[in-house]
Amino acid sequence: MSASPAAAVGRVLGVEHTRPDFDVPAGACDCHVHVFGPYDRFPLSPDRRYTPGPAPLADLLAHQQTLGLDRVVIVQPSPYSTDNSCMLDALHHLGDKARGVAVIDSGASKKTLRDLHEAGIRGLRVNLETAGVTDPPAARRHLEETAAQAAPFGWHVQVYVDLGVIAALHDVIRDLPVPVVFDHFARAKAAKGPDQPDLAALLSLMRLGKAYVKLSAPRRISDLPDHADAGEIAKALARANPERLLWGSDWPHPGARPGIARDPNSIEPFHPDDDGLALNRLNSWMGSADLTRRVLVENPARLYGF
Repeated sequence: MSASPAAAVGRVLGVEHTRPDFDVPAGACDCHVHVFGPYDRFPLSPDRRYTPGPAPLADLLAHQQTLGLDRVVIVQPSPYSTDNSCMLDALHHLGDKARGVAVIDSGASKKTLRDLHEAGIRGLRVNLETAGVTDPPAARRHLEETAAQAAPFGWHVQVYVDLGVIAALHDVIRDLPVPVVFDHFARAKAAKGPDQPDLAALLSLMRLGKAYVKLSAPRRISDLPDHADAGEIAKALARANPERLLWGSDWPHPGARPGIARDPNSIEPFHPDDDGLALNRLNSWMGSADLTRRVLVENPARLYGF
């Protein structure tokens, strides 16, 4: 896999991805991607906040091959709400090389959960972004109810939420019967550095082994072109517990743009992020082949059961 950092290796969905400048280890896993479409088979929810362009399984496979990644975790995106059929179809075709994180209704039956497990689901995603800030008791109930659904199957709960909410719910998360995975650097503010308020609560949960953090989508927390300040957050997380770090590309990179209102009636373009550069940054931040291997191979294998 070694090559010049500037050598483009492939184009996926119109984006050139740089060839990784290190030997990507066998069994490496991208722990955060989405699939969208084809929309004639897998229509989006009518209540969605935005409309992404198509990013079907064929493009995901091209992305994996381009970067030399063997495994993948597909995360249910919000435009599909609780209809997991697009993701489940992708899991069916990918077989044992893939796992999924689903979004389900609170009243999902035990049979539904068993079927999801057989299909490759290994986690449930919840959104505490609003409830955790304005109504901590409601956030606690939501987390505990979801954890109760996940626990019999050895799953985890995946959460996208601000650091302040994590701090407020530290003891609740600590006492859950399942691990919790926080997306996208747990929304730490990269510019505020490793000493920012509330990061200590996250580090505590990592040291206890209760929390994993995805080093994914640094664009969401950093305004620097090279995301160097996100790297300082990543290093602080690694010092807390390197066995609780994961890496994800966030392919195909959906996300709002600053100052532009989301409109479900028009297609929102993906961000043109170079995921080869993202892998290079991860390797640089980790500082050793051993630690990079833990993040890309060993930690995902443990959490997702590869």
